[in-house]
Amino acid sequence: MKAIWKERVIADSDDTVIVEGNHYFPLDSVDRSLLIDSTTTSVCPWKGTANYYSLQVDGETNPDAVWYYAEPKPAAAEIKGRVAFWRGVDIRDD
Repeated sequence: MKAIWKERVIADSDDTVIVEGNHYFPLDSVDRSLLIDSTTTSVCPWKGTANYYSLQVDGETNPDAVWYYAEPKPAAAEIKGRVAFWRGVDIRDD
């Protein structure tokens, strides 16, 4: 699976975990040079508190387009150390 934004591969892995229709990529499969820390958080009742990164590609920023659970609740333990994408990031099975 690949996560692509602005024709740039953000993540590439054959080891994603699907939760609620979202592919969670291992953090080591992500081009971390494209991530910008964000202070945004949200809460899921069964996964826990999500943190976000923004993407920056070729001078364009996609705010809070990447999320992760630093300390997921036990029911979501399988997504620890993984990130998921939204806000126009295309997930492809290439």
